[in-house]
Amino acid sequence: MKTIQLGQSDLHVTPICLGTMTFGEQVGEADSHAILDRSLERGVNFIDTAEMYAVPARAPTFGATETIIGNWFAKHPGARHKLVLASKVAGPSRGMPWIREGKGMTAADIVASCEGSLRRLQTDVIDLYQIHWPERHVPAFGTKYYDPAKETAQTPIHEQLQALAGLVKAGKVRHIGLSNETPYGVHEFVRLAEQHGLPRVATVQNPYCLINRSYDNALDETCHRLNVSLLAYSPLGFGLLTGKYDASGIEGPGTPQGARIASYESVRKQRWGRPEALAAARRYNQLAREHGLTPTQLALAFCYNNWRVASTIIGVTSLAQLDEDLNAWGTTLSPELLAAIDQIRWQVGDPAI
Repeated sequence: MKTIQLGQSDLHVTPICLGTMTFGEQVGEADSHAILDRSLERGVNFIDTAEMYAVPARAPTFGATETIIGNWFAKHPGARHKLVLASKVAGPSRGMPWIREGKGMTAADIVASCEGSLRRLQTDVIDLYQIHWPERHVPAFGTKYYDPAKETAQTPIHEQLQALAGLVKAGKVRHIGLSNETPYGVHEFVRLAEQHGLPRVATVQNPYCLINRSYDNALDETCHRLNVSLLAYSPLGFGLLTGKYDASGIEGPGTPQGARIASYESVRKQRWGRPEALAAARRYNQLAREHGLTPTQLALAFCYNNWRVASTIIGVTSLAQLDEDLNAWGTTLSPELLAAIDQIRWQVGDPAI
Protein backbone atom coordinates (compact mmCIF):
# COMPACT_ATOMS: atom_id res chain seq x y z
CA MET A 1 0.00 0.00 0.00
CA LYS A 2 1.33 3.40 -0.98
CA THR A 3 0.96 6.12 1.62
CA ILE A 4 -1.34 9.11 1.20
CA GLN A 5 -0.59 12.71 2.21
CA LEU A 6 -3.22 14.08 4.59
CA GLY A 7 -4.37 17.49 3.44
CA GLN A 8 -1.50 19.98 3.29
CA SER A 9 0.29 18.35 6.24
CA ASP A 10 3.50 16.33 6.20
CA LEU A 11 1.64 13.26 7.47
CA HIS A 12 1.73 10.30 5.07
CA VAL A 13 -0.51 7.39 6.02
CA THR A 14 -1.59 4.05 4.63
CA PRO A 15 -5.01 4.06 2.95
CA ILE A 16 -6.19 1.74 5.72
CA CYS A 17 -6.23 2.94 9.33
CA LEU A 18 -6.70 0.74 12.39
CA GLY A 19 -9.63 1.97 14.45
CA THR A 20 -9.45 1.03 18.10
CA MET A 21 -12.71 1.93 19.81
CA THR A 22 -13.47 -1.71 20.66
CA PHE A 23 -10.27 -2.01 22.73
CA GLY A 24 -11.20 -2.10 26.40
CA GLU A 25 -14.83 -3.13 25.89
CA GLN A 26 -15.34 -5.88 23.32
CA VAL A 27 -11.61 -6.63 23.10
CA GLY A 28 -9.37 -7.20 26.12
CA GLU A 29 -5.84 -5.86 26.41
CA ALA A 30 -4.00 -9.00 25.32
CA ASP A 31 -6.13 -9.42 22.20
CA SER A 32 -5.88 -5.69 21.48
CA HIS A 33 -2.10 -5.94 21.57
CA ALA A 34 -2.20 -8.93 19.22
CA ILE A 35 -4.31 -6.90 16.78
CA LEU A 36 -1.88 -3.99 17.00
CA ASP A 37 1.03 -6.37 16.39
CA ARG A 38 -0.59 -7.94 13.32
CA SER A 39 -1.67 -4.58 11.91
CA LEU A 40 1.87 -3.24 12.09
CA GLU A 41 3.29 -6.48 10.66
CA ARG A 42 0.96 -6.16 7.68
CA GLY A 43 2.09 -2.63 6.93
CA VAL A 44 -0.61 -0.40 8.41
CA ASN A 45 1.08 2.75 9.74
CA PHE A 46 -1.98 4.63 11.00
CA ILE A 47 -3.89 4.21 14.29
CA ASP A 48 -6.96 6.18 15.36
CA THR A 49 -8.28 6.47 18.91
CA ALA A 50 -10.02 8.99 21.20
CA GLU A 51 -10.20 10.00 24.83
CA MET A 52 -13.87 8.92 24.89
CA TYR A 53 -13.13 5.31 23.95
CA ALA A 54 -13.93 2.44 24.60
CA VAL A 55 -17.35 2.28 22.92
CA PRO A 56 -20.17 2.00 23.89
CA ALA A 57 -19.03 4.83 26.15
CA ARG A 58 -19.25 4.15 29.89
CA ALA A 59 -17.60 5.84 32.86
CA PRO A 60 -15.56 2.72 33.83
CA THR A 61 -14.03 2.42 30.33
CA PHE A 62 -13.34 6.11 29.72
CA GLY A 63 -9.74 6.36 28.47
CA ALA A 64 -9.34 2.57 28.42
CA THR A 65 -8.49 2.39 24.73
CA GLU A 66 -5.72 4.98 24.93
CA THR A 67 -4.35 3.22 28.02
CA ILE A 68 -4.20 -0.10 26.17
CA ILE A 69 -2.39 1.52 23.25
CA GLY A 70 0.00 3.28 25.62
CA ASN A 71 0.83 -0.01 27.30
CA TRP A 72 1.51 -1.51 23.88
CA PHE A 73 3.88 1.34 23.03
CA ALA A 74 5.68 0.72 26.34
CA LYS A 75 6.12 -2.96 25.42
CA HIS A 76 7.33 -2.11 21.90
CA PRO A 77 9.70 0.87 22.18
CA GLY A 78 10.37 0.95 18.44
CA ALA A 79 6.72 0.94 17.37
CA ARG A 80 5.77 4.54 18.10
CA HIS A 81 8.05 6.15 15.51
CA LYS A 82 6.72 3.79 12.82
CA LEU A 83 3.13 4.94 13.28
CA VAL A 84 0.98 7.98 12.68
CA LEU A 85 -1.07 8.29 15.86
CA ALA A 86 -4.43 10.06 15.81
CA SER A 87 -6.64 10.84 18.79
CA LYS A 88 -9.56 13.12 19.57
CA VAL A 89 -10.81 15.60 22.13
CA ALA A 90 -14.47 15.00 23.01
CA GLY A 91 -16.90 17.74 22.07
CA PRO A 92 -19.60 19.03 24.43
CA SER A 93 -21.18 16.42 26.69
CA ARG A 94 -23.58 14.00 25.01
CA GLY A 95 -24.74 12.33 28.21
CA MET A 96 -21.16 11.56 29.28
CA PRO A 97 -20.47 13.74 32.35
CA TRP A 98 -17.46 11.61 33.29
CA ILE A 99 -15.40 13.12 30.45
CA ARG A 100 -15.27 16.61 31.96
CA GLU A 101 -17.15 19.01 34.18
CA GLY A 102 -19.59 21.29 32.42
CA LYS A 103 -21.39 20.81 29.14
CA GLY A 104 -19.19 22.69 26.71
CA MET A 105 -15.70 22.41 25.23
CA THR A 106 -13.56 25.37 26.22
CA ALA A 107 -10.02 26.16 25.14
CA ALA A 108 -8.84 24.93 28.55
CA ASP A 109 -10.80 21.70 28.05
CA ILE A 110 -9.00 21.06 24.75
CA VAL A 111 -5.60 21.47 26.40
CA ALA A 112 -6.52 19.33 29.43
CA SER A 113 -7.92 16.57 27.22
CA CYS A 114 -4.80 16.50 25.09
CA GLU A 115 -2.55 16.25 28.13
CA GLY A 116 -4.68 13.39 29.47
CA SER A 117 -4.42 11.55 26.17
CA LEU A 118 -0.64 12.02 26.07
CA ARG A 119 -0.33 10.47 29.53
CA ARG A 120 -2.52 7.49 28.72
CA LEU A 121 -0.83 6.93 25.35
CA GLN A 122 2.61 7.18 26.96
CA THR A 123 3.86 9.43 24.18
CA ASP A 124 5.19 12.96 23.87
CA VAL A 125 3.22 13.96 20.80
CA ILE A 126 -0.02 13.13 18.99
CA ASP A 127 0.45 13.28 15.23
CA LEU A 128 -3.16 14.15 14.40
CA TYR A 129 -5.40 15.66 17.07
CA GLN A 130 -9.06 15.90 16.09
CA ILE A 131 -12.16 17.53 17.55
CA HIS A 132 -14.42 14.48 17.94
CA TRP A 133 -17.65 16.35 17.27
CA PRO A 134 -18.35 20.06 16.86
CA GLU A 135 -18.64 22.40 19.81
CA ARG A 136 -21.60 24.05 18.13
CA HIS A 137 -24.94 22.35 17.42
CA VAL A 138 -24.93 20.28 14.23
CA PRO A 139 -27.09 17.46 12.88
CA ALA A 140 -24.94 14.40 13.62
CA PHE A 141 -25.10 10.90 15.11
CA GLY A 142 -28.46 10.12 13.57
CA THR A 143 -30.09 13.55 13.39
CA LYS A 144 -30.77 14.90 9.94
CA TYR A 145 -31.78 18.54 10.20
CA TYR A 146 -30.08 21.62 11.57
CA ASP A 147 -32.18 23.45 14.17
CA PRO A 148 -30.91 26.91 15.16
CA ALA A 149 -33.11 26.81 18.26
CA LYS A 150 -30.80 24.11 19.65
CA GLU A 151 -27.65 26.21 19.35
CA THR A 152 -25.56 26.17 22.53
CA ALA A 153 -22.12 27.21 21.24
CA GLN A 154 -19.94 29.04 23.75
CA THR A 155 -16.41 28.69 22.37
CA PRO A 156 -15.94 30.31 18.93
CA ILE A 157 -14.07 28.35 16.27
CA HIS A 158 -11.29 30.95 16.33
CA GLU A 159 -10.79 30.29 20.04
CA GLN A 160 -10.73 26.52 19.46
CA LEU A 161 -8.08 27.01 16.79
CA GLN A 162 -5.99 29.15 19.13
CA ALA A 163 -6.05 26.40 21.76
CA LEU A 164 -4.99 23.82 19.17
CA ALA A 165 -2.29 26.19 17.91
CA GLY A 166 -0.90 26.35 21.44
CA LEU A 167 -0.63 22.57 21.53
CA VAL A 168 1.15 22.56 18.17
CA LYS A 169 3.54 25.27 19.30
CA ALA A 170 4.26 23.33 22.50
CA GLY A 171 5.16 20.24 20.45
CA LYS A 172 2.33 18.17 21.89
CA VAL A 173 0.40 17.95 18.60
CA ARG A 174 1.74 17.88 15.05
CA HIS A 175 -1.40 18.45 13.01
CA ILE A 176 -5.11 18.95 13.63
CA GLY A 177 -8.33 17.57 12.23
CA LEU A 178 -12.09 17.53 12.60
CA SER A 179 -14.72 14.81 12.94
CA ASN A 180 -18.48 14.56 12.41
CA GLU A 181 -18.32 17.90 10.66
CA THR A 182 -20.37 19.77 8.08
CA PRO A 183 -19.36 21.77 4.98
CA TYR A 184 -19.77 24.99 6.95
CA GLY A 185 -17.56 23.75 9.77
CA VAL A 186 -14.73 22.58 7.54
CA HIS A 187 -14.81 25.78 5.52
CA GLU A 188 -14.86 28.00 8.60
CA PHE A 189 -11.94 26.21 10.27
CA VAL A 190 -9.88 26.59 7.09
CA ARG A 191 -10.91 30.23 6.53
CA LEU A 192 -10.05 31.31 10.07
CA ALA A 193 -6.76 29.41 10.06
CA GLU A 194 -5.68 31.11 6.87
CA GLN A 195 -6.89 34.52 8.02
CA HIS A 196 -5.10 34.38 11.37
CA GLY A 197 -2.06 32.22 10.61
CA LEU A 198 -3.27 29.30 12.72
CA PRO A 199 -2.92 25.55 12.06
CA ARG A 200 -4.92 24.35 9.09
CA VAL A 201 -7.07 21.24 9.49
CA ALA A 202 -5.64 18.32 7.53
CA THR A 203 -8.55 15.93 7.84
CA VAL A 204 -12.20 15.37 8.59
CA GLN A 205 -13.28 12.02 10.02
CA ASN A 206 -16.89 11.32 9.10
CA PRO A 207 -19.04 8.24 8.55
CA TYR A 208 -18.79 6.92 5.02
CA CYS A 209 -20.24 3.63 3.86
CA LEU A 210 -22.86 2.22 1.53
CA ILE A 211 -25.70 2.99 3.96
CA ASN A 212 -24.44 6.45 4.92
CA ARG A 213 -23.02 8.51 2.06
CA SER A 214 -24.05 11.86 3.55
CA TYR A 215 -20.48 13.02 2.87
CA ASP A 216 -21.39 12.99 -0.84
CA ASN A 217 -23.92 15.78 -0.25
CA ALA A 218 -21.58 18.81 -0.62
CA LEU A 219 -18.94 17.92 1.98
CA ASP A 220 -17.03 16.04 -0.72
CA GLU A 221 -16.75 19.18 -2.85
CA THR A 222 -15.81 21.31 0.16
CA CYS A 223 -12.99 18.98 1.18
CA HIS A 224 -11.76 18.49 -2.38
CA ARG A 225 -11.50 22.21 -3.07
CA LEU A 226 -9.95 23.00 0.33
CA ASN A 227 -7.60 20.00 0.30
CA VAL A 228 -8.93 18.44 3.49
CA SER A 229 -8.68 14.64 3.54
CA LEU A 230 -11.52 12.30 4.47
CA LEU A 231 -10.92 9.60 7.05
CA ALA A 232 -13.90 7.30 6.51
CA TYR A 233 -15.28 5.65 9.63
CA SER A 234 -17.78 2.79 9.95
CA PRO A 235 -17.15 1.51 6.40
CA LEU A 236 -18.97 -1.71 7.35
CA GLY A 237 -21.91 0.06 8.97
CA PHE A 238 -21.28 -1.42 12.46
CA GLY A 239 -21.29 -4.87 10.87
CA LEU A 240 -24.50 -4.54 8.87
CA LEU A 241 -22.49 -4.59 5.63
CA THR A 242 -20.70 -7.85 6.48
CA GLY A 243 -23.89 -9.85 5.96
CA LYS A 244 -23.79 -11.40 9.41
CA TYR A 245 -27.19 -9.95 10.34
CA ASP A 246 -28.93 -10.72 7.04
CA ALA A 247 -30.63 -13.89 8.23
CA SER A 248 -31.06 -13.23 11.95
CA GLY A 249 -31.71 -9.52 12.20
CA ILE A 250 -30.01 -7.48 14.91
CA GLU A 251 -31.61 -8.96 18.02
CA GLY A 252 -32.93 -12.27 19.19
CA PRO A 253 -31.53 -15.76 19.80
CA GLY A 254 -30.10 -16.20 16.31
CA THR A 255 -27.91 -13.09 16.22
CA PRO A 256 -24.11 -13.45 16.08
CA GLN A 257 -22.69 -13.80 19.59
CA GLY A 258 -20.48 -10.93 20.68
CA ALA A 259 -21.35 -8.71 17.72
CA ARG A 260 -21.66 -5.05 18.63
CA ILE A 261 -25.21 -4.25 17.52
CA ALA A 262 -26.52 -7.53 18.89
CA SER A 263 -24.68 -7.09 22.20
CA TYR A 264 -25.56 -3.51 23.14
CA GLU A 265 -29.04 -2.07 23.34
CA SER A 266 -27.55 1.43 23.31
CA VAL A 267 -26.11 0.73 19.84
CA ARG A 268 -29.40 -0.69 18.55
CA LYS A 269 -31.06 2.58 19.51
CA GLN A 270 -28.69 4.50 17.27
CA ARG A 271 -28.74 5.05 13.51
CA TRP A 272 -27.19 1.63 12.78
CA GLY A 273 -30.10 -0.08 14.53
CA ARG A 274 -32.82 1.33 12.31
CA PRO A 275 -34.85 -1.27 10.39
CA GLU A 276 -34.27 0.77 7.23
CA ALA A 277 -30.50 0.48 7.68
CA LEU A 278 -30.66 -3.32 7.87
CA ALA A 279 -33.04 -3.49 4.91
CA ALA A 280 -30.69 -1.39 2.79
CA ALA A 281 -27.65 -3.37 3.93
CA ARG A 282 -29.35 -6.61 2.88
CA ARG A 283 -29.75 -5.22 -0.64
CA TYR A 284 -26.10 -4.23 -0.92
CA ASN A 285 -25.01 -7.56 0.57
CA GLN A 286 -27.08 -9.47 -1.97
CA LEU A 287 -25.61 -7.33 -4.75
CA ALA A 288 -22.14 -8.33 -3.59
CA ARG A 289 -22.98 -12.03 -3.71
CA GLU A 290 -24.49 -11.68 -7.19
CA HIS A 291 -21.13 -10.32 -8.36
CA GLY A 292 -19.00 -13.02 -6.72
CA LEU A 293 -17.90 -10.89 -3.77
CA THR A 294 -18.47 -11.14 -0.06
CA PRO A 295 -20.47 -8.27 1.45
CA THR A 296 -17.33 -7.19 3.32
CA GLN A 297 -15.32 -7.04 0.09
CA LEU A 298 -17.95 -4.90 -1.61
CA ALA A 299 -18.35 -2.48 1.29
CA LEU A 300 -14.63 -2.01 1.85
CA ALA A 301 -13.75 -1.81 -1.84
CA PHE A 302 -16.35 0.93 -2.19
CA CYS A 303 -14.27 2.99 0.26
CA TYR A 304 -10.81 1.73 -0.68
CA ASN A 305 -11.26 2.75 -4.34
CA ASN A 306 -13.17 5.98 -3.79
CA TRP A 307 -11.48 9.24 -4.80
CA ARG A 308 -13.11 10.93 -1.80
CA VAL A 309 -11.43 8.72 0.80
CA ALA A 310 -7.84 9.23 1.93
CA SER A 311 -7.84 6.45 4.53
CA THR A 312 -10.54 3.98 5.59
CA ILE A 313 -10.79 3.28 9.32
CA ILE A 314 -11.43 -0.40 10.04
CA GLY A 315 -12.58 -1.53 13.48
CA VAL A 316 -12.07 -5.18 14.37
CA THR A 317 -12.49 -7.48 17.35
CA SER A 318 -10.28 -10.37 16.16
CA LEU A 319 -7.24 -11.19 14.07
CA ALA A 320 -9.52 -12.96 11.61
CA GLN A 321 -11.55 -9.80 11.06
CA LEU A 322 -8.37 -7.76 10.66
CA ASP A 323 -7.00 -10.13 8.04
CA GLU A 324 -10.31 -10.21 6.17
CA ASP A 325 -10.44 -6.42 6.01
CA LEU A 326 -6.81 -6.09 4.93
CA ASN A 327 -7.18 -8.87 2.37
CA ALA A 328 -10.03 -6.92 0.74
CA TRP A 329 -7.44 -4.37 -0.38
CA GLY A 330 -7.03 -4.75 -4.14
CA THR A 331 -10.66 -5.72 -4.76
CA THR A 332 -11.98 -3.71 -7.69
CA LEU A 333 -15.55 -2.78 -8.59
CA SER A 334 -16.66 -2.60 -12.21
CA PRO A 335 -18.47 0.45 -13.60
CA GLU A 336 -21.59 -1.69 -13.85
CA LEU A 337 -21.38 -2.67 -10.19
CA LEU A 338 -20.80 0.93 -9.13
CA ALA A 339 -23.86 1.95 -11.16
CA ALA A 340 -25.91 -0.74 -9.41
CA ILE A 341 -24.72 0.61 -6.04
CA ASP A 342 -25.82 4.10 -7.00
CA GLN A 343 -29.19 2.77 -8.15
CA ILE A 344 -29.83 1.21 -4.74
CA ARG A 345 -28.84 4.46 -3.05
CA TRP A 346 -31.26 6.36 -5.27
CA GLN A 347 -34.02 4.09 -3.99
CA VAL A 348 -33.12 3.81 -0.29
CA GLY A 349 -31.14 6.99 0.39
CA ASP A 350 -28.86 7.07 3.41
CA PRO A 351 -30.81 5.23 6.12
CA ALA A 352 -27.93 5.28 8.63
CA ILE A 353 -27.35 9.02 8.37
